[in-house]
Amino acid sequence: METVGVLVVSYGAREAAIVDALSRSQEYNVKLYIADKQLNPFNAQRAVKHVVVPNLNIQDICKFAQTYKDNLDFVIVGSEKPIIDGLRDLVEEKTGIPVVCPKKSYAIEESKVKQRLLFQEIAPEANPRFKIFSPEDYSDKAQVKADVYKWLDELNNQAVVKPDKPAAGKGVGVWGDHFASREELFEHFMSNFQYSAVIIEEKVDGEESSCMAFCDGKHFIPLPDTRDYKRAFDEDKGPNTGGMGSYKDVDDKLPFLTASERENEVALANKVFNGWSRQINDNTALRGVPLYLAFMHTGREIKILEINSRPGDPESINLFPILKDDFVDVCYKMIEGNLLNVGLNRAATVVTYKVPPDYGGYMDSYPDRIVKSDINTSVDFAEAYKLAEKYGDKIRIYPGAMELRDGKNYALKSRAVGVLAIGDSVEEARRISQEGARAISGGGLWNRTDIAAQQHIAKSVCHMEKLRGNT
Repeated sequence: METVGVLVVSYGAREAAIVDALSRSQEYNVKLYIADKQLNPFNAQRAVKHVVVPNLNIQDICKFAQTYKDNLDFVIVGSEKPIIDGLRDLVEEKTGIPVVCPKKSYAIEESKVKQRLLFQEIAPEANPRFKIFSPEDYSDKAQVKADVYKWLDELNNQAVVKPDKPAAGKGVGVWGDHFASREELFEHFMSNFQYSAVIIEEKVDGEESSCMAFCDGKHFIPLPDTRDYKRAFDEDKGPNTGGMGSYKDVDDKLPFLTASERENEVALANKVFNGWSRQINDNTALRGVPLYLAFMHTGREIKILEINSRPGDPESINLFPILKDDFVDVCYKMIEGNLLNVGLNRAATVVTYKVPPDYGGYMDSYPDRIVKSDINTSVDFAEAYKLAEKYGDKIRIYPGAMELRDGKNYALKSRAVGVLAIGDSVEEARRISQEGARAISGGGLWNRTDIAAQQHIAKSVCHMEKLRGNT
């Protein structure tokens, strides 16, 4: 069996799922070298060499790759920050080791303005109405406010405020969710405008799906749809988060979409990729997951909410465990430019994230539910791991924002652990995932209890029926 050395650049549970997929190779003896944001217990157990790079600094990661370059066949990157910072360009230049992720110039996630302008050129029908506000165009705050309010008149206040750059100011804000008055919206707008350009676009009514694709730079292979749960609390209440969980149905499409809607979605993804790739001279630049798209289905058309240049979190966790093809081979084909298809097993999957007490404002919103003595305790996976005896490979426990200290697991500030379950139906996968989440104790961790619940899916089905004009 051929030995393959792989460097995984890791941030959280998404990369634990990547590590798991690589380590389960049946065709290769995989030696894992992992550059991690923290000492992730899952990764540390599987790595032949592990290094902690707290800020995922690309120079430090490159030095790690240079140290072991004679043992490495390729690098794979899951997190957006090192991709945006240009890790691939640096590592390939300094070491010659191929890297599975887009090049710096094509990390489209870095700019929401560039995204909208790209869509406007290639697929204008996919854009909601939008207007770009750039600080260099204004010297007077009063004029900015006047122009913002004039645009809100045209949108009847149904607006979404998006900063151009990731993590600037207060991030994305939605009318009716984050603010209920123009004054609140403008305050949110200015918190971002002080840093860089801001887009205000129309709020689109519909049902959301996520679709990511593997790509070798020339060939674009869309994967099955997934649905993410952004809101912090049950019944879709509370603030938006990085994602509290997600599900995938048995088929490629989600249960609230028709076959033709899925086909139209894939056609639109291909149109964006083909139009974009024709503008690029380097047919390797879009290697990896250059387009992980968030679609909004309106019943009449499809709008693109945003695109990212890396695997989704948590959505990719739904997909890596059901790959039928050996993931090492998939990576090699992306590098070699001959990725023609990717096989997945026919199954439903559900991810439930457990998170710390202060995540998503939970401690402030539900102080009576927090057991203070649990907060700083270590997290115990023992009972969750025992479920593998009951369910076999149908359950996977992927630590994310979690650190190994003195042999014990401690949750950090973000999503601590993802519980992935595989089933013959969404309901079966949901039941196993929730059981796994309940079996994890300590750290004051909590989770949504309604990820992929039938009532949520039924609500989405009814909403789409209404939007199509069938009810």
